[in-house]
Amino acid sequence: MTGPIRLQQANRRGRHAAADSSGSRIPIYTTEFAADPHGFYQRMRARYGALAPVDLAPGVPATLVLGYRTAVRILSDPMHFPADPRAWQQKAPVGLPIVAMMRYRPNTLRTNDSEHERYRSVTVAALAGVDLNSLRSAISRAAVDLINEFCADGEADLIERYITPLVFRVLGELTGCPRTLADRLIPALTAIFDMRNDEDAVTSAETALAELVAAERAESGDNITSRLIENPAQLSDDELVDQLLAVYQAGIEPARDLIANTLLLILTDPRFTTNQVGFAPPTRAALEEVLATDPPLAHHSIVYPPLPVLIEDVWLPADQPVLVSPAACHDDPERTAGHDPHHGTNLAWGVGQHACPAQARSITYLLAEEAVDQLLDALPDLRPEFGPGEPAWRPGPFRRALTALRVTFPPTPSMAVL
Repeated sequence: MTGPIRLQQANRRGRHAAADSSGSRIPIYTTEFAADPHGFYQRMRARYGALAPVDLAPGVPATLVLGYRTAVRILSDPMHFPADPRAWQQKAPVGLPIVAMMRYRPNTLRTNDSEHERYRSVTVAALAGVDLNSLRSAISRAAVDLINEFCADGEADLIERYITPLVFRVLGELTGCPRTLADRLIPALTAIFDMRNDEDAVTSAETALAELVAAERAESGDNITSRLIENPAQLSDDELVDQLLAVYQAGIEPARDLIANTLLLILTDPRFTTNQVGFAPPTRAALEEVLATDPPLAHHSIVYPPLPVLIEDVWLPADQPVLVSPAACHDDPERTAGHDPHHGTNLAWGVGQHACPAQARSITYLLAEEAVDQLLDALPDLRPEFGPGEPAWRPGPFRRALTALRVTFPPTPSMAVL
């Protein structure tokens, strides 16, 4: 670990990570970047070192952290690198689509200090009440039910027919969200995740979750929503909606893309078909590799230094986003030299006070493993069906997400749902 971070006036020695000229910044929201992020990481590291100037959208500068040690240092220092985006948000261009994903909300993702501790403790307590054995059974039932809908077809887009509805269905069960409300939440949250700048979608999601809170206040159940309501912190209804939005934001998209990326690896890499002694590595090994090399949140843990910061001889401007690239950091030559590249903290889960809670990690691992295992057990002869230019990745500054995952397989009879 190097010396303490210095907050100083920007006329001291040091180079700016976010150059004044937009031509010096790398756009990480493009189709080209999505097609070859690892190539971009290598070129950015060669040119800029641990901190690279990027654009999150046209004309929206940020800094991308490519160095493992630098990422841990930044994420372990919430005083100099807080997660509250309000100062940046006030300066953001009007109508900027990414604001819906980055905007301030009073929840665990976008707050600091005592406010963050309050919301995180409530959320962690609500997650801790999840019975993992019951959850495993629920995932299994939902998976079999969904597989039965397409197993006789001999082909499917797994993201559309299986992964997306499974993740929404499981999270709905965890939160006590009935199917009628879920049918409204799915398109609204999808629009927000896709950064379509649709205020109607935001309003629709907030309204549906407010109805969920009202229903659970009237008749509580054994679910995350009721446990949030019953917590001694006594959150207001508005605060409860924001906590649920954080649960859905952290629980839907990362899980969906983790499952899809893991299935892509298993279906295309011979190592996960069989190994030298005739047994394929377990699903957990594939999940861990994806989290290290192609994590669903490609650039995340967004922080906003309130003053110019000199770190690694680079000036980071005040109130400008700083994002971590777990895949680039895991491949940092300083980290990988002489030992296992998977050794050490997995930055896909974050670091510091905003790291993903252990309870949420357990739920995500269980959902992803069960989703993959149920599918491969039911349809062991799955084969990827790639068209021209596939597999294709969705462009955007934050996610590592496939546009589709089409497969073929021998038509199979439906299974009994236990």
